[in-house]
Amino acid sequence: MRKLLSLALVAVLALSVLALPASANEKVNFSVFQLKVEIDPMIQAFGKLYNEKHPDVNVTVETLGGGADYGGALKAKLTADQMPTIFMIEGQGGYDLWKDFIADMSDADWVKDTDLAFYDPDGKAVGFPIAMEGFGLGYNAEILEKAGVDPATLTTFSATKAAIEKIAGMKEELGLDAVVSVGTSVAGGLWWVTSQHVFNAFYAGYQEYNDSSVYDALRRGEVDQERLTAFANYLKLLYDNADPNVLENGNYDAQVAAFASGKAAFITQGNWIDPNLAQLEATFPMGYISHNFLEEESTGLYMAAPSWFVVNKQASPEQQKAAIDFLNYMALSEDGANYMVAEAGMVPAFKSVKLQPEGPFSKALVEASARGGNFNWYFGQNPDGFNQGTLGPIFELLATGTVEDFVADVTAAFQEIANK
Repeated sequence: MRKLLSLALVAVLALSVLALPASANEKVNFSVFQLKVEIDPMIQAFGKLYNEKHPDVNVTVETLGGGADYGGALKAKLTADQMPTIFMIEGQGGYDLWKDFIADMSDADWVKDTDLAFYDPDGKAVGFPIAMEGFGLGYNAEILEKAGVDPATLTTFSATKAAIEKIAGMKEELGLDAVVSVGTSVAGGLWWVTSQHVFNAFYAGYQEYNDSSVYDALRRGEVDQERLTAFANYLKLLYDNADPNVLENGNYDAQVAAFASGKAAFITQGNWIDPNLAQLEATFPMGYISHNFLEEESTGLYMAAPSWFVVNKQASPEQQKAAIDFLNYMALSEDGANYMVAEAGMVPAFKSVKLQPEGPFSKALVEASARGGNFNWYFGQNPDGFNQGTLGPIFELLATGTVEDFVADVTAAFQEIANK
């Protein structure tokens, strides 16, 4: 009888084990879908390291970037019932679109260590800041020195225009293919360089950091024609002094390579290209001037959290917990700091991270942050698809079009979304 009872107990226990939820005897699998192609090797390595140190979970990282349609790809994942556990938003527009999939992380440890979290309208911390990023008009200090141009004097539109024209007259002597490396091709995936980043100078330039009045007026359909025309003249100056192949047909690699190889004196890119410049062995000194489209003096750069990781609240509770633990480790551990700063070359968004970036453009941002007088980002607040689908072609058309048509088209675009 005892033997039969023992056998029965063994059978019950065996059935109990089989009935346990998968999380009790299997790894928790969760996924990250991110858009920063320049940090893909680094975040892949960090994910692998995290898996090695946390054998109870398995994180996979997928990257889609370089101007590809991240929003469209995320919608396709939703349709295919393959929503990632962690994904990215780039501001209010992204939040508005995906709010039903965004979890509250207010109680996460990382929240207390940053001033750059993304908060929902109810004040809940829902977005983990990827980094502090920034941009201006990057320059090759060696080329400017050879041309007799002091970057410290390039604080107004007229000064910047005179410098670009002077260097243009010395292109052969300086071994340049173009004065400015800038791309605007929608097909080449560089629409965001101009219709998001350079255009942010119009939204935010020459204002206090949190002064959104120009942008707010735009969203109401009220367009300052004088300011927009001044910006368009600045943008046309950059276009007219670019390599047409890079401007109209080039991709990210072509734009960065032109600057890294010393074939262009300026570049319209941010500090995220530091790892690419290191890979291309660009060792010359470099820095930033502001996007100067007015005669008012300015040295400010455009600095903010570029995007935020959010956690899919429709994932399983186990996956959500694993995802938040992963983000806590990224923000607060030595491994995370090493990944963000030493490997990916980012300016960290977390106060406890003491490492300083080695990349020249990231160093320039640290210096600008200490100096003050910088400007916010607003392009992420535009409606989903507007920057790429509406503004992108308008900015591309300016390469062969006129300032007047550009101003009219941009004005019409904002007035249209204001009326919706």
